[in-house]
Amino acid sequence: MPASRAYGLALVTIAAILWSTAGLFVRVLDLDVWTILVWRSLFAALSLGLLFVTKNRGRTLTAFGAMGWPGLTAIPLAVVSIGGYVVALKLTSVANVMIVYATVPFVAAGVAFLWVGERASPRVLVASAIALAGILIMAVASTRPGDIAGNLVALLMTFAFGTQLVMARRYPALEMVGINAIGAALCAMLAWPLAKTGLPDPRQMLIMAAFGITTTSLAYMLFLTGGRHIPSSEAGLIGLVDVVLSPFWVWLAFAEVPGLAAIIGGGVVLAAVLYFLAGEPWAVPSGASRPRPG
Repeated sequence: MPASRAYGLALVTIAAILWSTAGLFVRVLDLDVWTILVWRSLFAALSLGLLFVTKNRGRTLTAFGAMGWPGLTAIPLAVVSIGGYVVALKLTSVANVMIVYATVPFVAAGVAFLWVGERASPRVLVASAIALAGILIMAVASTRPGDIAGNLVALLMTFAFGTQLVMARRYPALEMVGINAIGAALCAMLAWPLAKTGLPDPRQMLIMAAFGITTTSLAYMLFLTGGRHIPSSEAGLIGLVDVVLSPFWVWLAFAEVPGLAAIIGGGVVLAAVLYFLAGEPWAVPSGASRPRPG
């Protein structure tokens, strides 16, 4: 396997594992969604901003100015992606959010095909079809009328992140650290008027700091950096590990037992990811075209 491809696969896999802990943070925090969103986004913005300044040093302002229209387009996508995750987890179950999010390979593949002409390999298409079967099994049993709002937010978040993933490949020089720092800061500002007044207690602050740094800052950067080295559809497919692990962690910590359909569907999704990892990643796909330089 080429070194850059192995590097991309490793980063995307680690990011998916980190993302899978988001449900744990939301469940352990006895706070309203807007308060969680404010502090999670604020800690993410601070950590990403520090990383961006450290990386660019004396040319920080120049780096911000060089983002151009792709950067301006990516910032609102980052706001929706970062904010939508927490809102969706509060409105509906972890399993439901993960079911909707599991469509990210199809979203990324569709956007990549329409925008940059990137065609998914046959193995990716087969694995995605298997994953879709698992998603449908979970969806039939998990979706309730009261979950409609949460599912719609999750769908919007999924589309925003799938598009952002394609942008990372379409524009390799785009400063995704800076973009996500601004996105997280804007997310905190937008949620601030709706949050409860006063500071959370030290324990809650510590949990939200860990929440923001791991699942927003570190995970996003690992995923988007790794996504530069592999096709968008494949990055999204590997990210489905998050779909399987998220309900598992919540079950392990809070005894929130997934239904039989969720267990079976999750197993099918995991089988699709393992099928994909067992073959095509070990060589550059012949059918995958690289995005044109921006």
